[in-house]
Amino acid sequence: MTEYRYDARTHIGLKRKVNEDAVLAMPGQNIWVVSDGMGGHDAGDFASRLVTDAVATIADGLDPAQRMQALRDAIQGAHRAILHEAEIRGRGVIGATVAALMMADGHFVALWAGDSRIYRYREGGVEMLTWDHSAVAELVLSGQMSWDEADQHPQANAITRAVGVGDDLELDKVRGPLAPGDRFLICSDGLTRYATFGTLERVLGSCPIETASERLIQVALAGGGADNISVIVVDVL
Repeated sequence: MTEYRYDARTHIGLKRKVNEDAVLAMPGQNIWVVSDGMGGHDAGDFASRLVTDAVATIADGLDPAQRMQALRDAIQGAHRAILHEAEIRGRGVIGATVAALMMADGHFVALWAGDSRIYRYREGGVEMLTWDHSAVAELVLSGQMSWDEADQHPQANAITRAVGVGDDLELDKVRGPLAPGDRFLICSDGLTRYATFGTLERVLGSCPIETASERLIQVALAGGGADNISVIVVDVL
């Protein structure tokens, strides 16, 4: 049986009065989640917590297929609940990104909506497994700029998909095999606007699991810490 170690942290940053990010670690089910709320105080933090609270209700003892379906169902349930809450409040958009990583049977599965990301560090290099649902992501995917350049674009935060936004939520999914020594990073954009691929490679390649998340948060704070910062690092043993 594959074993994992992880460290999960979230930080309010240097500019915000409220942390609208939420993180969740469920080592018993091998599920880890980062959610970044949008809509301001009493809205964004509500939305992100609703996402992680919904996933936290997934039962123990499910087989991998059942657990994957339960993860999808939980996120879709959060989507409907946020839509309902926004209608009750009679206010503008309330929503949250989601980046969820699940391990089972020697494979990983990633589900996401929005611009929170999942990376994999393997054999000295970092690969971005997800792609942002944002306006500037289209420029990256068409070869007009790199992800590092997109993170500095004035419209970098203009996301096109989120939990709680629009009638139907489409979750993208990627999966792949695990290898011993793989290290996964799940994070909100409060990190990625300050951490280039080169920075991620240096930190993920040098820091032990006990300090990797904190070191990445310090990178974001040193860069300005203008947003909430959430980081989960998961090692495959």
